[in-house]
Amino acid sequence: MAERTSSADIPRGPADADAVDVTARPDGADVLSRPDGADAPSRPDSAVVRDALGVGVAVGLSGFAFGVTSAGSGLTVLQTCALSLLAFTGASQFALVGALAGGGSPLTASAGAVFLSMRNAFYGLRLSQLLALPRAVRPLAAHFVIDETTAVSLAQSGRRAVRIGFAVTGISLYLLWNLTTLLGALGAEAIGDTDTWGLDAAGPAVFLALLAPMVRTATERAVAAIAVLLGLGLLSVLPQGVPVLAAALAVPMVLYGVGRKASAPEADGPKPHSTDGTTSNSTQGKDR
Repeated sequence: MAERTSSADIPRGPADADAVDVTARPDGADVLSRPDGADAPSRPDSAVVRDALGVGVAVGLSGFAFGVTSAGSGLTVLQTCALSLLAFTGASQFALVGALAGGGSPLTASAGAVFLSMRNAFYGLRLSQLLALPRAVRPLAAHFVIDETTAVSLAQSGRRAVRIGFAVTGISLYLLWNLTTLLGALGAEAIGDTDTWGLDAAGPAVFLALLAPMVRTATERAVAAIAVLLGLGLLSVLPQGVPVLAAALAVPMVLYGVGRKASAPEADGPKPHSTDGTTSNSTQGKDR
């Protein structure tokens, strides 16, 4: 009978030497592939927790602004808190109460909020691969798929770090957001105009600060610039929430341009050669 050969007895080639053995990691966590093709180990847990808490606290304080705005639009304290507890997507919540405060019908306001929150579905497609959570906890984790948890998760390099960043950001932000929503709704008259505090700008500012280091290549910068132009340009002509979705068209627009540029023939490219290494007859004739 032929002797059975184990995988350890098989010689390793050059390609195998560079492969990452995820089972050899002490923590058993695999290394996530980066867009540039390089693999990086996970960050220390303490650093991930620190950054995640920073985002959760900074953005969570803007719940004051939502509580005040919601109470000013005519919603009760119970309705305001229910929105933060059940919806938990700040931009959509602001869109809803803003439309109601402007005299819009509840149906129209809800439609704008739903349009704006559809971006979370696209976040979920990417996060489902990075987190790889058990099926039992996915419905609960889906409630925390928002801008901030997505940005913190994408900033990590290992699955353990991604999970920690997602969980700490989501839990800290959820608790603080709901607490400040309640306080804002109860003390709406005492707080006054939230524009003077600048709390409504905390969320977008933190989100931009997290995304800025990720925009590295010329293609990514082009996508970001066109998305901003589309979002701002359509803001005054489309319903709330739609300009954000329309800004996503920047991705296929830029990729189409990059593909056209790559497939375009070079004007001053090298002369064609035959299979035997000699130049074509037309080229040889010019050299005579």
